[in-house]
Amino acid sequence: MNKLMGFYELLKSGLPTVPWRVFNEKSYLEDKYLWTVRTATVKGKDINLPRIIGKSAKDAYEGALEVYKTYKDKGIVIYYPYFLAEKSGTLKINNEEITIEAVYKDLWNLVTYNNKEVTIIKKDDRSTIYGNEDFFSKEEINELNNYASRIKIIFKDYMLQGKTLLLEWSYAFNSNTNLEPLGDRYLVFYEVREI
Repeated sequence: MNKLMGFYELLKSGLPTVPWRVFNEKSYLEDKYLWTVRTATVKGKDINLPRIIGKSAKDAYEGALEVYKTYKDKGIVIYYPYFLAEKSGTLKINNEEITIEAVYKDLWNLVTYNNKEVTIIKKDDRSTIYGNEDFFSKEEINELNNYASRIKIIFKDYMLQGKTLLLEWSYAFNSNTNLEPLGDRYLVFYEVREI
């Protein structure tokens, strides 16, 4: 499962995910939100692809249109309302163990700068914590572990084949155009792929 397939798999999984739509020239991005635009290819390299994060409707549309012109025959460009991440991380799941890595704020801090606040490895009902043991509340750890168990069931075909899945997630808030949080905090998954 590559990034493109993962976008669709997340949509049908029942997991909390971003409300993305496929971008084209006729797409309409409302002014009341900031926007995120992401790219996925049908095949080939699918990491470090163009993305636009937290931009106005006008800027996001114009940027997405340029990306769309390049990638429309190679994959998809998606867009969704930008969110403010409080904590972000990855959830690596296979038959042997569950690994949670996390940082404060945006996932970019982990995947680009390799900053890690905490790594939790759960194997055979035992958890080992490396780093900031107070980073997560018990409720957050339970929630992520419960979703990991659900993910093993949802993606059982991959688990039965001995595959490893990597999911990206955030505890986030909706955002207005001034980058102010709106509403209640929620957990959201926005990428799943095989590694």
